[in-house]
This record gives sequence, C-alpha cells and structure tokens, in this order.
Amino acid sequence: MTSVDAGSGASSRHERLDAVIATVTGDLDAAHAAREAGLPACRRAIRAAGSSIRATHRLEFDRAELLLAESEHEIRAAQAALAPFPALVHAGFLADAEKEFVEARLVLAFVRDEELPGPDELAVGAVAWMKGLAEAASELRRHLLDRLRGGDLARGEELLGVMDDAYDALVRRLPGRHHGRAPAHARRLARRPRAHPATSRRRSCRRGSSGRSTPPRPDLGRDRGGLDRARPARPVVMPVLGLRSIRAA
Repeated sequence: MTSVDAGSGASSRHERLDAVIATVTGDLDAAHAAREAGLPACRRAIRAAGSSIRATHRLEFDRAELLLAESEHEIRAAQAALAPFPALVHAGFLADAEKEFVEARLVLAFVRDEELPGPDELAVGAVAWMKGLAEAASELRRHLLDRLRGGDLARGEELLGVMDDAYDALVRRLPGRHHGRAPAHARRLARRPRAHPATSRRRSCRRGSSGRSTPPRPDLGRDRGGLDRARPARPVVMPVLGLRSIRAA
C-alpha cells in the first residue's frame, strides 16, 4: 500500500466518523430539547394538580376543574414532546406528573361522588393511575376531617368507606406480585385517618395532666471522645383514634 492509498483510507475513515458523530449528536440534541420542553411542563402540571386538590377541599369545584384542565394541558404537552424518546418517557418525571394529575382528578370524583375515570380515559400509564388512586384515597383524610369539624359525621363515615374501598381494590384484589409500592402506600395511608395529628393532638390536650401523654426522654449516647451527648428526642407516637372515638369525644 502506497502512502497515497494510506492517506486516502485515513481521510475516508475520518469522514465516516464525522458523519456518525454528527448523527448521534443530532439525536442527543433532539432528546435534550425534548427534555427541556417536557420537564417544565411536568412541573407546571404538578403545580396545577396540587392547586386543584386544595380547591376541591375548599369545595370550589369550578376552580378545581379549571386547574385540572390546566394540568391536563401540560401533561399532554409533555407526552407529545417526550413520545419520540422512550428513555425520557420512562425517566420518571412524566410518570410523577401523571400520578399527580390522576390524584387531583380522582379526589374531585371522590368528593363529588362521581364515577372514577380509568387510565384509558385519562390517557396515562397504568402504574401512574394506580399510584394516583392510592394518593387520592390518602388525600381524603383531610376532607374527612374537614367534614367532621363541620359536624357532618355521616359524610365522614362515607369518606372512610371510600378509603376502605380504595384499599380493598388496590391490595386485596391484586395478585401479590403486582402489589408494589403503590398498594403498600395505600395500605399504610388508608389506615392513618384514625391517627391523624390534628385529632390526636386535640385528644392529647383533653387529657390534661393525666400524665399519659408525656414526651419521651432524650436518648443519651456517647460520642467517639467518650463524652455524653444527648441525641435528638424521637417523635411522640400519637394514639390511634377511630372514627367512633372521635364522635364520642
């Protein structure tokens, strides 16, 4: 092989590498642009969904629906931007936004006693819908307590039944291999309205000086120098309250 042939081969190889790198760089630039478009849209969707939930708790249903529409618009924009890039679709931030949107939509449906829309109707992933259902059921704690404070015990019973139904649907009717984090989250939170800090603290105050609700003593330990040092006190575990005990109080 002559020096001319060697130089020609090296030039051809460089041209080939430049062409491949240019193609790869173009794909990466497109993915980056899609992420830059999809991520802010997901953040806006989450923010609007949270505001919608707060409006629902205030019984401002018209505003809740407007905010839901805003959240859905941002979700669709993010889905369209990320669709050509499966790695970005499954990166997590789109699923988180879909979950928050589902939560806001289902909370509104629960409070207004409407039929629940499924994942196909909301055009979201099945996992995002399941997690949104678990979050929506736990979010009813606040609404339940608001109704109890207003003296509407019957509605409180109804909402507790809704939470139990969601727990049953997520945990008891699914094969064990599909439980995952969402049903476990629902199981943990669905039982928590009976120990909500607001009611637990109120009952603790009613005990007066009975001595049963004293904070734990700080746990003392030794540092490496051998000196005693107080560690932060562990949080007080509030007593478990059922709906009947709230009513009796």
